[in-house]
Amino acid sequence: MNLDIKLHKRDLPDEIKFSDKIAIDCEFTGLNIERDRLCVLQISLGQNDAHIIQFDKNNYDAPNLKSILVNKNINKLFHFARADLLFIKKYLEVDVINVDCTKIMSKIARSYTDKHGLKDLIKEFIGVDISKQLQSSDFGGELTDKQLKYCSQDVVYLHKIYNALENILERENRIDLYKKTIKFINTRVDLDFASFKEDIWSH
Repeated sequence: MNLDIKLHKRDLPDEIKFSDKIAIDCEFTGLNIERDRLCVLQISLGQNDAHIIQFDKNNYDAPNLKSILVNKNINKLFHFARADLLFIKKYLEVDVINVDCTKIMSKIARSYTDKHGLKDLIKEFIGVDISKQLQSSDFGGELTDKQLKYCSQDVVYLHKIYNALENILERENRIDLYKKTIKFINTRVDLDFASFKEDIWSH
C-alpha cells in the first residue's frame, strides 16, 4: 500500500480541512500518565493518508488540532480511546467530543473471540498482517521513516474496521448497547484522570 504521509510539527497547518469522520491515534513515551508524555498524534481520512503531528514537549499549544478535537460535527474514530483521550486531556487540555472506539465495538460485537487488539482487527477485516514491533520504540525524538509508516498503519484502516464492526453490531442487535456504552467514555477518562483505575462496578 502506498501511503500519503505528511509530518507536521506542533500543530496542523491552517489550510487543512477534514471531513465529518476521521481516525485518530496517539503515541506516548509510555502508558503511565503521571510519568510519560504525549509525543505524536496521527489523523487519517481513511484514504491511505496520514497527517502526523509531532508535539513540542515544552509547548502543547496546537489550536488548529484542538478545534478539530472539540468539533461536535466531526466523528473521531479511535482504537482504545480510553488511553488516547486521557493523554489528550492532560497535554492538550481538551475533552474530545463525538468519539467512537473500535476496541469497545469489537468487545461487544466479536464475542466469538478474546482477541480485540488492532493487529487482530486489521488481520480479520483487512486481510493484512501488520507488525507491531515499533510499538515500543522511542517516539520522543526524531521520527524515522519506519516509525512514520507505523504511525500511519494505526489509523489508515480504522474507517473500514469501524464499518465492519458496525455491521456486526447491527446484525446481532447490539448497536444500541454499544451506543449506550460509548457515551461513558469521557467519564471513564475522568475517572482515570482522578486515579480511579479499578472497576467501579465491582463489589
